[in-house]
Parts: sequence; structure tokens; C-alpha cells
Amino acid sequence: MPEPGPLQLHWRPYGFALPRALVTSQGAWSQRSGWLLRLEAADGTQGWGEAVAWPGQGAALAAALERLPARLQRRELEARLPGLPLALACAVGLALAECDGLGQAGWRPAPPSAALLPAGPEAPLALAALLQGPAPLTVKWKVAAGADAVERLLLEQLLALLPDSGRLRLDANGGWDRATAAAWADRLRHEPRLEWLEQPLAPGDWEGLQALAAQVPVALDESLRHSPRPPLERWGGWQVRRPLLEGDPRPLLAALAAGTPRLMLSTSFETGIGRRLLEHLAALQADGPTPTAPGLAPGWRPEGPLFAADPQQVWEAAA
Repeated sequence: MPEPGPLQLHWRPYGFALPRALVTSQGAWSQRSGWLLRLEAADGTQGWGEAVAWPGQGAALAAALERLPARLQRRELEARLPGLPLALACAVGLALAECDGLGQAGWRPAPPSAALLPAGPEAPLALAALLQGPAPLTVKWKVAAGADAVERLLLEQLLALLPDSGRLRLDANGGWDRATAAAWADRLRHEPRLEWLEQPLAPGDWEGLQALAAQVPVALDESLRHSPRPPLERWGGWQVRRPLLEGDPRPLLAALAAGTPRLMLSTSFETGIGRRLLEHLAALQADGPTPTAPGLAPGWRPEGPLFAADPQQVWEAAA
């Protein structure tokens, strides 16, 4: 059988500002940028993808894009995919998956998301405001972004406000040392509302992470992208998965469809093209053996056509 005609790759840059700065232990940022992908097969089938430029990665992604041909056979594109930067590999893998039928039966909506609280002293006020409406079941708070003594006091305020049925995630973005993380774990060891400490220690501190996980639930985030595979393969706890930063999303799609436990889906502050993948994966996670609220950061993304569910509308908005 002759090989189908070449695939056509079209890229378009985008950029936007967040409604408010996101403050973490790694600093504050309020801008997001990246590239959208429209892939056209010889039979007219289209697939859409998105490559998020995580802070500091934009130049490397732009250079990789310049080296990628605009026309090539599918087997050539698949062969190049493992060597692409992870964000570009995600865009290509997502577009190929759509050409193969992903979303043909409809892109599934995500279950209710955890609420994202701002770092610092605004957190209790934000939680109090949320509780004026339907009480969120799960809230996430960025820690290790200010003085530890102040954050410890704010923790007590949040726990005083949080309903008994609520769940709390604390995200240090790798910003604690072992002594600080141990002190927080000691305070929270018997707290039933703690869902997990997210990336409490540096990504490569596997000994410290394993020791901490023996005391309280721990979820990995940055360790998934910045650490060697063998320690990760021995990790039995939660993983915070950010599909737009991980490369080809098809293995994660297959893992969730197969019911792999303890995977939580989280945003990279993407456009509508990446968002529909994220929500679809979150819906699959909710059907699995360990359902939990995804981290979609409601209220932290702008509104407008760049964030629409229709990929063509997103594409045109980026022009």
C-alpha cells in the first residue's frame, strides 16, 4: 500500500496575560506564551495541538520549531517526536491523536476543579469569599512563597475556615528544605482534611521525599520532569500530571483509559486547544479507581476567544 501524502504543519504564536500574578516559591509570573499547531493530513483530516512555553523555555522552543519541516510523512514526524522539546512533542502528539480519532465522539468536560488560593495573606480572605457560595470541596494553597512563620499562622487561619468536608492541598513547588517540610508534616500528620503536600522538597531529593511520604501524603510535580526515571518508577504516591509539559500525551491518555491510579491532572495555563485535552483527561481520571478534583485554577485564566472550545476560533484569535 502506498504511503499517504505528507502532513502539513502550520504554527502560530500566542501570548496573553493572567488576570493576576501567580506567586510561587520560584517567583512570580503573569505572562503566558506558546505556539498553536494545525496539522493537515492528505485526506483533509485536521488535528490541533498546543506547545506551552514554560518560563525560560521560549527560545529553545522557537529554535526547535525552525528545524522542524513544514511538510513531512507521518512516519518521519513520529520518528522526530521523541527528540523534540517536551512542549512541542505534546503539540504534535495531540494533533496526531486527533487525526486518529481522539475527540471524534466528543471531548469530555472535566469534573469540578479544586480552587486555587493566592499565596500569602490574601489566602484566608480568598477562602472566606469562596465559602460565601457553594463550598469548594478541595482548595490548593501555594506555600514557601513568603516567611515560613507567617505562612504557619496563615495555615491555622485556613484550617479554621475550611469545612470538615473540605480538602487542602499545599504546594511548595520544591521550595522547602527538609527541616521546614518536617515541621509542616508534624503539624498536619493527623489533619484529616490534608489531601497532600505537593512537591515539598527539591525535585531530586528522593530520599527526603520518600521519608516525608511515610508521614503524610505527598504528591510529585516538578520531580516528574526533572528527575531520572528509576526513582519515579518506585514512587507509589500521587503524581500531579501537567500533560502540556510532558511530551506526547498519548501514553498518558492510554494510562488513564486503563485506570492507572493516583494521577491528578493540572493546568499549565493553556489556551482552549490545550484545555480541551486537559479536561478530557481529567474526565478519564474521574472514572478511574482514585478520582480526585483536577487542578484547573478556576478564575486564574483570562476569558475570550483564545480560550474557546472551538480550535478554529482559538487559532484565529492568536493571529
